[in-house]
Amino acid sequence: MLVHSGVSNAEALAAIEDMRQALEKNYAAAVLAVSDAHGELIALVRMDGAPLPSIAAAQAKAFTAARQGMATRQLALEAKAGGWSMSSYGDARYVGWAGGLPVLIDGMVAGAVAVSGLSEDDDERIAQLGVDAVIALQATQNARLSTVK
Repeated sequence: MLVHSGVSNAEALAAIEDMRQALEKNYAAAVLAVSDAHGELIALVRMDGAPLPSIAAAQAKAFTAARQGMATRQLALEAKAGGWSMSSYGDARYVGWAGGLPVLIDGMVAGAVAVSGLSEDDDERIAQLGVDAVIALQATQNARLSTVK
């Protein structure tokens, strides 16, 4: 039987909160997105002052990272090395900008976290905080469940 751990609403909100706090501490603003394993949004926040185009970009980064199960930066590098375009996927939502990261639980895609509105390096660094928050919360919840049994 295939058992799949997906990103829950509580985990998505924890990821958003960790990323938001890190950005506010550095007086920065961005759009933060968390998706399920299919790339569909669970949560999205546009912080005050974040650029409007970053809304669609964050959604697309989360979609791409979840659907491909890899960082959007890595996908772009592979496309460039292979000489093919992101349009090869046949879906305009696929993007190759850094800042989208998959959430992998036991090697399976559980969802994705994405950030847009900063430099690509900063987008990716903040997105990693969101991934870490989801994984930490799932680990805590799994530990509680195992002690209940």
